[in-house]
Amino acid sequence: MDLEQEELGNLSLVDILRESISIPRSSSRTFALITVTFIFPLSFAILAHSLFTHPIINHLKSSFSSSSSSSSYASQWSLLFLYQFVYLLFLFTFSLLSTAATVFTVASLYAAKPVSFSSTLSAIPTVFPRLFRTFLWVSLIMLLYNATFGVCVLIIFIASSYPDSAASVLFLAVVILAFLAAHVYISALWHLASVISVLEPVCGLAAMAKSRGLLRGRTRMAITMIIAYFSVCGLIGGFFRATVVKAPYEKGSIWVGPVGKVVIGGALVAVLVLVNLVGLLVQSVFYYVCKSFHHQQIDKSALYDHLGGYLGEYVPLKSSIQMEII
Repeated sequence: MDLEQEELGNLSLVDILRESISIPRSSSRTFALITVTFIFPLSFAILAHSLFTHPIINHLKSSFSSSSSSSSYASQWSLLFLYQFVYLLFLFTFSLLSTAATVFTVASLYAAKPVSFSSTLSAIPTVFPRLFRTFLWVSLIMLLYNATFGVCVLIIFIASSYPDSAASVLFLAVVILAFLAAHVYISALWHLASVISVLEPVCGLAAMAKSRGLLRGRTRMAITMIIAYFSVCGLIGGFFRATVVKAPYEKGSIWVGPVGKVVIGGALVAVLVLVNLVGLLVQSVFYYVCKSFHHQQIDKSALYDHLGGYLGEYVPLKSSIQMEII
């Protein structure tokens, strides 16, 4: 990235997107292999899992309203939980792998370090545990936060004499909006903390704390990017369910023939692959933007040595990284 430190810290959302899209040109083969190996399976799983779970959910709905046997009902629930467990395991594994591979490769390019798919694969076993620890802490935070939200909603319904009153509905809407806002903010912290876990000698709560500090002054930009990413993914997923997953007689479905389903499904997977790739690149660039905005120098030689450490090329890193982007 041929930008001065001050210019980098003042990049707009459009500039960040433009810089992110231009990065793969520096090593197109490496990014193509990362996309095929990690990002494509992730994107395919995000959309395709509903092909398996949607029929089961429909069967459970019909079984609930009919006199189906309890054993059949229980077996369908067990199958649904099994699918969801395998899906979540696959989703989070490939999400972390995609993040590790992309962040490492982008950082290698910025540090003028030789880039190849083999070097990226060699670094992942060292990078992955740090990302996983950060992920576990974020998952715990989200679990506690969701539990708190559920308790708050339950208290509202219990305490309200008239749950359907305008005041109760308005109060519930405020609580839901506050929850969504906090959820987006935690997601922004997590994405930045993931990059920090790869590029700095911290992970877990320490990475989250550092992420919070870096987001100061750039929180609105981060939230805008997170909302845009979630919105685009939501639109792609919604259209996929309406055209490919749902039967023609179901509410909200769009009738498409078998060939059309394959074509549209394949096109939507390809679009989601591009969205996820750009999202990971933006996530990486945003880290440098935040560092520069806070006037934290980025020394390319230190970054070079740090990245080499994942490949067994250097002595253990110092307690902090001072990076300089030229």
